[in-house]
Amino acid sequence: MELPRHGKASGLSVSTVERIWRAFGLQPHRMETFKLSTDPNFVAKVRDVVGLYVSPPQHAIVLCVDEKSQIQALDRSQPMLPMRPGQPARRSHDYKRHGTTSLFAALDIATGRVIGKCYGRHRAAEFRKFLDEIEAAVPHGLDVHLVMDNYATHKTPLIRRWLAKRPRWHVHLTPTSSSWLNQVERFFALLTDKKIRRGVYRSVAALRADIASFIERHNTNPEPFRWTKSADDTLASIELLCRYNAPENANGGVANFWFRTLGSMLARSRSNREAELTP
Repeated sequence: MELPRHGKASGLSVSTVERIWRAFGLQPHRMETFKLSTDPNFVAKVRDVVGLYVSPPQHAIVLCVDEKSQIQALDRSQPMLPMRPGQPARRSHDYKRHGTTSLFAALDIATGRVIGKCYGRHRAAEFRKFLDEIEAAVPHGLDVHLVMDNYATHKTPLIRRWLAKRPRWHVHLTPTSSSWLNQVERFFALLTDKKIRRGVYRSVAALRADIASFIERHNTNPEPFRWTKSADDTLASIELLCRYNAPENANGGVANFWFRTLGSMLARSRSNREAELTP
C-alpha cells in the first residue's frame, strides 16, 4: 500500500494516514485467508473433538490423523546461500521437480509422539496400510480414538470394513473445512517450516529419508500441543466473528449468508447450552 496515494484520495497528509493506521492497528499490506464451515453438524463435532482434547478418556489413546499429500521433491537451480551477518539465507526462486510423496501421520495428543509413513500415492489402499501401522504400534489393551476429517479416502467400504472389525477403534470426525481442529496439522506446519521448505532434494527417496529423520528426532523429545480453549469458548469466538462480519443491518450477499447461517446456528447452540446449565 502506498501512503501518498491514500493521503491524496482522502485529503490527509502522509503522516496523518500513518498515525490513523497505527492507532487502530490497521495493516493494509497484509492479507490472510479463512473459510467458514458449512457442516450442519458443526457444533456437535466441535464439542466432540475438543472434549477429547481437554478430557481424554481413560485407558485409551487419542490420535489425530491426516495426510500431507503431494509433497514435492524440489531441487533448486543454483546452490543455496547460507545465512551471514545482516543477510538471511537465500535460495533461487526457480527449481526442478523430482517427484512427489504423501505423508500419513498420527499424532498422540498426550505425548506428542508421531507415527508417520510416506507412500507413493494417496488412496484408500494406502490409508488402510497406515491404519495397520497404527494398529501394530498401539498396545492392545488401549482403545483408539481417531480424530480425522471426512475426506473420501477415509470413508470407502475398504476402510469402513477395517474399522468395523476392530471394536476398540472409535472415529471422531472434524467438521467440514475445519482442519484447524486437527492437532496433527500443527505438526505438518513444523515439518514444512523447519525441514521441507529449507530442503534441497534430488530424488523422492531423499525427501522421504529427510521426513523420516525429522519424525525420528521429533519423537526423541516430543512435546504435546496444548489445547487451551473449551468447546464453549471456541464456539463463542466463532460466533463473535460471524456477528462482526454480518451484522443484522448488513446488506445481503453470499458472504453475509454464510456468516449469518453459521452465526445463527451458534447462537441457537449457545441458548440451548445455557438452558441446560440453568438450574
